[in-house]
Amino acid sequence: MTSPDRRLGRVLDQERTYHDTCRAALAAMTEGAGERVVSGENAFASGADAEVLGYQLRSWAKELREMPEGPLFFGRLDFDATADADHAGQSYHIGRRRISEHPSAPPLVVDWRAPVSRRFYQASARDPQGVEVRRRFGWAQGSRGAAEDLTGLEDERLAAGEASGASAILTGEIERPRVGPMRDIAATIQPEQDDLVRSELVQSVCVQGAPGTGKTAVGLHRAAYLLYTHPQRIQRRGLLVLGPNRTFLSYVCEVLPALGENDIRQSTVDEEVARETRGREVGAVDEPAAAAVKHDARMAEVLRRALYGRIAGPVNSVALREGSSTWRLARHELASIVEAVLEEAPPYATGRERVRSRAVRAIQLQAERRAGPVNHVWLQKITRARPVKEYVDTVWPKAKPEEVLAELLADADALARAADGVLDAGERKALLWAKPPRSWKSAKWSPADLVLLDEVSGLIEHPQGYGHIVVDEAQDLSPMQCRAIARRAVFGSLTVLGDLAQGTTPWAARDWGTQLTHLGKPDAVVVPLTTGFRVPAAIVELANRLLPALDVDVPSGQSLRGDGQLSRRRVAAPGELAAAVVEAVRAALGREGSVGVIAADREVPALAEALASAAIDTAAGSRVALLPATLAKGLEYDHVVAVEPAEIAASEDRGLHRLYVVLTRAVSGLEIVHSRPLPDELAERAA
Repeated sequence: MTSPDRRLGRVLDQERTYHDTCRAALAAMTEGAGERVVSGENAFASGADAEVLGYQLRSWAKELREMPEGPLFFGRLDFDATADADHAGQSYHIGRRRISEHPSAPPLVVDWRAPVSRRFYQASARDPQGVEVRRRFGWAQGSRGAAEDLTGLEDERLAAGEASGASAILTGEIERPRVGPMRDIAATIQPEQDDLVRSELVQSVCVQGAPGTGKTAVGLHRAAYLLYTHPQRIQRRGLLVLGPNRTFLSYVCEVLPALGENDIRQSTVDEEVARETRGREVGAVDEPAAAAVKHDARMAEVLRRALYGRIAGPVNSVALREGSSTWRLARHELASIVEAVLEEAPPYATGRERVRSRAVRAIQLQAERRAGPVNHVWLQKITRARPVKEYVDTVWPKAKPEEVLAELLADADALARAADGVLDAGERKALLWAKPPRSWKSAKWSPADLVLLDEVSGLIEHPQGYGHIVVDEAQDLSPMQCRAIARRAVFGSLTVLGDLAQGTTPWAARDWGTQLTHLGKPDAVVVPLTTGFRVPAAIVELANRLLPALDVDVPSGQSLRGDGQLSRRRVAAPGELAAAVVEAVRAALGREGSVGVIAADREVPALAEALASAAIDTAAGSRVALLPATLAKGLEYDHVVAVEPAEIAASEDRGLHRLYVVLTRAVSGLEIVHSRPLPDELAERAA
């Protein structure tokens, strides 16, 4: 063994010993957290304080117990003597969670979100930021009794101006084959990603990310960073992660727990809307024309008119007898109250109560002029008096969202009044129910109806807001879905993630400016991520050929990876397609990593039968996943078998967008299996 090898061996042994120390400290932290809960460390607190402290201790103990197995640190920073006073001459190991021997002791491992950790991602030979050496650690499945073993390290001597070039450890971690859910990227965050992750809480950010640029990971890591940096503000109002579907959420579900954040709600827009609309279930499916109108931004004005059109002028004056006295409010006084409240434009329910309270106040002033001050009991009696109640119900009647929407969808005249000058006759006809229910209570609602009900609910009373919301695949949201999110972020901020080129819904956004306006954040900064770290260059170049046909203004994707495989397998007849897919899957299984078989939705049952007959397991958790193209968005596989691209492209109006999504799911190899000619945009490059 040469001298450098012996030195490396000694350093690795030292770092392994340090890791064992950290592992022991983590075990002590976990045990200590449990003891603090059991022993009642909150014994000197009382009431709500005791309850809150107890909850925090239990949550901390639970997080430590559920911390995933794996390396406790992935990097180290050695500062030189010229660094700022707090860090000069210090060394810090960087990991996913802070670890110390006891709460007041210096950390053995510094959380990746801590201010000092930023230099691990941002320092360079050109700008060392006081860092003398940045060390990266390489880990592999080990036999030392731990989940992973330290097998290598790389030192970058930044203060000396030594640029290390491409890091083999960094590249290996980014390109490591994956099976199962998405992993965190705390060890591999790039400088431009770090800038986005550490954006200020008050700043809303939109990331236009090409495939493989890590936009989803950036959004999830920003959520974890904000919880670390602003725990009280975020926990007080909550943080919500919205994904396109449950398949996607299952894929990303382990990222935040790996970063120490277990209590973040992850949901879809449809689930969030259903939750806020008291769990109404979907019982109907709209025709495409009806769904298109319901998701259109103009429906907001139609619904507002339908709701506030219920407000009317007073029919009679109010006369309220109390003993020998009669208190009167003339019609013009009552009308003035309604007009004044309308000008203030409060939520509908708030407006109703303002009308009531101002009518009571007018009666109170009459009574006090005659008999002096009145008490609370008297005010309550007047508030509940029948003449007052009848007046309020006449001019500002109660409204239920279901009642308002059902009337619009069942009554052509009501819809015509609310939609006059907003929707044309064809659009109004598309909205009307073919067979109206007997009442709104028996109505069956579609997914789009729930979004409209949420709009009406928001007009009646503001929904619960969040401190921050992460919205992934935001390009696919309709204007009305965006408004539902905006209502929940009036006093919070957004992280908006998406790729206009991957927009596949009929109402998908064409530009971010319009979409951000619908989301209530027109001033959000749009940051493009164009450099991919996962998808090989050959696959990115193939997908880029579709961009001119997609009618969106996005920069072409680039890739730092020159490896990867791109091939195609053509069969003579459609009947030979399934057998060719089986052969392609078997070939992919001969390589390391996961395999995704993606086809047009109607092709999936036949392929499932063929794969099962070939004894290829596609059950959840297996190496091979068979899925329709409509569920592929946001997922990644080491090897993708894309079946019959022409069928995917022809299956819907935005089929080329869907095909763009399918092609870019591969992070190592892509094989196209087809019997029909490829779409013109792909034919030359794939050949």
